[in-house]
Amino acid sequence: MFASLSDRITQALSSLRGKGRLSDADIAASIGEIRRALLDADVALPVVRDFTATVRERAEQAELSKVLNPAQQIVKIVHEELTRILGGHTRDLRFAKRGPTVYLLAGLQGAGKTTLAGKLGKWLREQGHTPLLVAADLQRPNAVQQLQIVGDGAGVAVWAPEPGNGVGNPVEVARTGVQHARDAFYDVVVVDTAGRLGVDAEMMQQAADIRDAVDPQEILFVIDAMIGQDAVTTANAFAEGVGFTGVVLSKLDGDARGGAALSVASITGVPVMFASTGEKVGDFERFHADRMASRILDMGDVMTLIEQAERAFDEEQAAEMAAKIAGDGDFTLEDFLVQMQQMRQLGSMKKMLGMLPGMGQIREQLENFDEREVDRVEAIVRSMTPEERRTPKIINGSRRSRIARGSGVTVTEVNGLLDRFEQAKTMMRSMARGGGAPGVPGGFGMGSMPGMGKKSKGRMQAPPQRGKKSRSGNPAKRAAQERAAAERAESSGVRPAAGSAFGLTDPDAPPKLDLPEGLGKFLGR
Repeated sequence: MFASLSDRITQALSSLRGKGRLSDADIAASIGEIRRALLDADVALPVVRDFTATVRERAEQAELSKVLNPAQQIVKIVHEELTRILGGHTRDLRFAKRGPTVYLLAGLQGAGKTTLAGKLGKWLREQGHTPLLVAADLQRPNAVQQLQIVGDGAGVAVWAPEPGNGVGNPVEVARTGVQHARDAFYDVVVVDTAGRLGVDAEMMQQAADIRDAVDPQEILFVIDAMIGQDAVTTANAFAEGVGFTGVVLSKLDGDARGGAALSVASITGVPVMFASTGEKVGDFERFHADRMASRILDMGDVMTLIEQAERAFDEEQAAEMAAKIAGDGDFTLEDFLVQMQQMRQLGSMKKMLGMLPGMGQIREQLENFDEREVDRVEAIVRSMTPEERRTPKIINGSRRSRIARGSGVTVTEVNGLLDRFEQAKTMMRSMARGGGAPGVPGGFGMGSMPGMGKKSKGRMQAPPQRGKKSRSGNPAKRAAQERAAAERAESSGVRPAAGSAFGLTDPDAPPKLDLPEGLGKFLGR
């Protein structure tokens, strides 16, 4: 959603790089561009004025730092102010001292309340609670049936004593739902309420009556992140008519400009607590203002990626894989298949890659990423025999033809996968031993990832290796090459450690990998 805004803000700030001293004109030009970017993103005008005025004042009064250059200081100020207007801090849900805890969802029709009720229920269940969804939207056609389907998909019980479609008393449904939760020992109740296409007195009165009947611990205002400037008007109307204690942004994966997300918290003073980031019931996450600010500034969101990995990956398996990557055993296609299945649990590859720092620079390539390529890769690996997965070197021409027929791809694609697998294994082993990614400055090579390589006739092709002298396929000639290399190393007095392109002072030293804090546990560190 924030792609255009992110591009324009980072472009405005990039013009300051390399300058030892920033003039008032430099600061004014960058802030002017940021102001236009925020207005184009449908951010409310009062929020834009406050943001730009604060950034300008802090930038002009900023003291010289011994650690940050002037451009980095401006980036730091912009990040802090973006965090502030997004709500500043992350607040946890409140729970009742004596159950059940009641959460009331309010908002306009079409904002996504019913779907979000299921997502919140699933999230609460994963946190160890036993939630109950209450179908108190009895006006919208099939709203009750929709909540039952969503609840079934989320694995959460639904209280729906009335059929809806204009039949039943929503206040009584909400009241009996809370009583049923108390009798059946559900500890959390999520009440789905009716909405309208626009704010009206009848809707506000009904929501207020339900609020008075169930006395909720939280009233969560669900707002469509794509509605732009109208978000402020709608939020103020609900704040006056019903009141709310938290905001939930839905449809944050849309292609609109995202002004609602940058406006609601600042205008109402109520924090954004959750964000719905997709159509699936698991596309739901806590909203962290500082992390969202980092995403907008193309700094990535590694912490959210780590948290998702903690839920998806088995720690013992990750440690075992890390040991194989580092050289303690052979990393096989069987292991590769297991890793792919675990990666699928993280959700969309595009979203996962988008959380890495600097992905804005290759956004077009990321947008063209073909998620189906992962399915093709899995089909190829599953078409191999267990022996072939464990020992890819035995896969000769006839085996490759059989694998291609079994997976519905060409022999060229099978060859490309095997080549990329060997390249990726070499790269990971080199990184684990402290050598860095071969030929890739500062990190992972996107070309070695399924769906990110060069295309040939609509299919993926293995990226070419450069600057690497190939070894002979003749065993005798290869042995001669290795002896000659050893003699050269001996004569120069340099003896590199096995498996390291750069050499280690202590061949027995454990492999080291510089990782973000918290991520090392998944590689056995």
